[in-house]
Amino acid sequence: MTEQSAVKIATNEMLAKADEIRLGGGERGIERQHRHGRLTARERIEKLVDKGSRQFECGLFIADGMYQKYGGAPSAGVVTAIAQVGGKHCMIVANDATVKAGAFFPMTCKKIIRAQTIAERARLPLLYLVDSAGVFLPLQEDVFPDTDDFGRIFRNNAVISAKGISQIAAIMGNCVAGGGYLPVLCDTLLMTEGSGLYLAGPALVKAAIGQDVDNEDLGGASMHAEVSGTIDFQEPDDESCIERVRSLVHSDMSVAPISQPPYESVDPVRKASETTEVFRAAVHEQYNMVELLSCIVDDESFNEYKSDYGRSMVCGYARIGGWSCGIVANQRCLTEKKMPGGKAGPSTSMNMPAVIYTEAADKAARFIMDCNQKRVPLIFINDTTGFMVGRDSEQAGIIRSGAKMVNAMSNSIVPKISLIVGSTYGAGHYAMCGRAFDPFLTLAWPTAKYAVMGGAAAASTLLQIDLAARKRRGEEIDETQRAQLLAAITASYDEQENIFYGAARGWVDRMIDPAQTRQELTDALSIASTFVVKNDYKTGVLQT
Repeated sequence: MTEQSAVKIATNEMLAKADEIRLGGGERGIERQHRHGRLTARERIEKLVDKGSRQFECGLFIADGMYQKYGGAPSAGVVTAIAQVGGKHCMIVANDATVKAGAFFPMTCKKIIRAQTIAERARLPLLYLVDSAGVFLPLQEDVFPDTDDFGRIFRNNAVISAKGISQIAAIMGNCVAGGGYLPVLCDTLLMTEGSGLYLAGPALVKAAIGQDVDNEDLGGASMHAEVSGTIDFQEPDDESCIERVRSLVHSDMSVAPISQPPYESVDPVRKASETTEVFRAAVHEQYNMVELLSCIVDDESFNEYKSDYGRSMVCGYARIGGWSCGIVANQRCLTEKKMPGGKAGPSTSMNMPAVIYTEAADKAARFIMDCNQKRVPLIFINDTTGFMVGRDSEQAGIIRSGAKMVNAMSNSIVPKISLIVGSTYGAGHYAMCGRAFDPFLTLAWPTAKYAVMGGAAAASTLLQIDLAARKRRGEEIDETQRAQLLAAITASYDEQENIFYGAARGWVDRMIDPAQTRQELTDALSIASTFVVKNDYKTGVLQT
C-alpha cells in the first residue's frame, strides 16, 4: 500500500464516520423533532449562519464509541461550531434533541466547557440553541459535581458575561431542572411557543408539593414573557427565533466584524493537495517537514530560524492565507549534526527522524520566546516519538533543554495552535503544546497517533510486567500463550493510540482532511485574530 493510499483510506474512513455522526440520533430522532414542529440542531445552525460561509465545527467525534450501554451518544448530543453570523465570528452551542432528548452526558459537559473556553479566549459571542432534557440521570455522578461537570458551564456563563462577552440563549424545546440556569445566566434570552423552562416539571411538582399544574402555566413562553418576566423575546417558532438571534448579533456593537488578514494571501509553492504526496504515515518511512510546509505556507513567506542548528526541529516565521505565524515542527527525516572537534576539526553525527535532541529543544525554546516578544501566534506541528534518550543525551542535558522548551511554551501569551499529523508521544507531546498546555485549538489528521510511547515498545513493556506478575504467582507461560498475550496487549494499545480514541475523549478539537490543512490553519488563525493577549511574557526560572 502506498502512503498516499494509506492517508486516503484513513481520510475516507474519517469522512464516512463524520457523516454518520452528523445524523445524531438517526432518522427516527430527526422525524420526531420535525413532528413536534421543531428543527434539528444542525438545521438550526444552518439557518443561523451566513449563507455560503464555512463552519468550523469543534468536537464532532467526542463520545464516539462511548456510552454503548445506553445506546451511544453521537457527538455527545451537542453541536459546537465557530461560524459567521452577521459577518462576525460566533461560537454556537446547539443541543441535539435527537440524541437522548439532548440530555447531558459527562462528555457533553466537557464539550460545552471547551467551547466556552475557546470563545472566552477569542472573545467570540456565544449563541446557545437550547433543547435539552437536562442531566442524563443514569450517569449523574459523573455529570453533577466536579470542575469539568455540569455546574462549571453555569459558572462560565456568569464569568463570561462579566467579561463583556455577549451570550444569547434561544430556548427552542425543553429546558428543565438545573439546565434552566444556562439561558437565564446569559445576557439575552429568547423562547419559542411550545417550549418549556422550569426547574421542575409537572410530575415532579405534583410529587414534591402536591400541586397540579400544566406545562404552559409552569414554564411556557407566554408565562415567562407576561408573568415571570424571565425572557426577553417570545417567538412563534424556530425560524422566527433564529432570525431574531441574527438580528441581535447584527446590532451588537461590542463585537467587531471578521477582519481580513493583514497581508495578501499567496498560493504555496506546492499545491495544498500535495500534502499526501510528501507525508509518510509509516513509522519506518521518512519525509522532510520543510517540504510539507511548502504545501501549506504562503510562497516566499517562510523564514527558517537557525536552519543549520538543532535540525531535528524546524522553526520559522511564515504566513498562511495572509496571516502571520511562527511554526515549530518536528523533522521526520535524518539530519546531520555538527559536533565540536579537537585538533582534527569538527566531526558530524546523525539525528534520528522525529526525535527531539538537546540543540533542537534549545532552538525551539528560543524561537517560542521570540514569537511571544513579537506577539506572533504559534503553530506546533506534531510528528514526534519524543526526546532523545541514552547516556550521551542525558550528559548533554536533554532534561534541562526539554524543560526549557516546556517552560517557554507553557508561559506563552500568544495563541497556540496544535496540529497533529503523525505520532505525538510522551514528553515530546507535552513540549509540542499537548492538550494539557492550553492550546487555543488542536487539529489532527486521521493518521495521527496519540500515546505515552509507540505501540511496539509499549506492548513489549506491558508484556514484561504481566509475565513478571504471573511468575510471582507461580504461573508457567509457554510461547503460544506468550504470543497470545502480546497480541491482546498490542491490539488494546493500538486502539488507544488511534487518534479517534483521543478525539472521542475531547483531546482534539477538530479532525481534518490532510488536503485541507492550509485552509483549516487559515481559518484557525482568522479565529485567533481576536485572541486576547494578556500580561507580559514571563518564564519564571528558566533552565539554561
